[in-house]
Amino acid sequence: MCLQKLRGAAAKNDFEVVAYCFMPDHLHLLVRASENTDLVAFVRLFKQLSGYAYRRLTGDSEVLWQTSYHDRVLRQQEDPNAAARYIWGNPVRAGLVESAEKYPYSGSLTTGSG
Repeated sequence: MCLQKLRGAAAKNDFEVVAYCFMPDHLHLLVRASENTDLVAFVRLFKQLSGYAYRRLTGDSEVLWQTSYHDRVLRQQEDPNAAARYIWGNPVRAGLVESAEKYPYSGSLTTGSG
């Protein structure tokens, strides 16, 4: 459900989700922005859509996401592929799986994947 909401929020806000990894208590994203995109609007919409769907699905009144988030812009000399591999490696480093390929809650929403 969260992946579907992420896909919708990215499309509506003109972001490409290069890498994602839903961890048990947080989410890692690597996104590529187009000209004149708004990261705050993208994140806000994703949190709203997924939080609302979560409450409807579970009946739980707890808030799904924290109010804030941490972001960082890759420098021009930084390799986005290395950043994606780092994101996908999080479940391995956390001891959830032995290899990143076995983790079902990560991937990419770029053309032909995810």
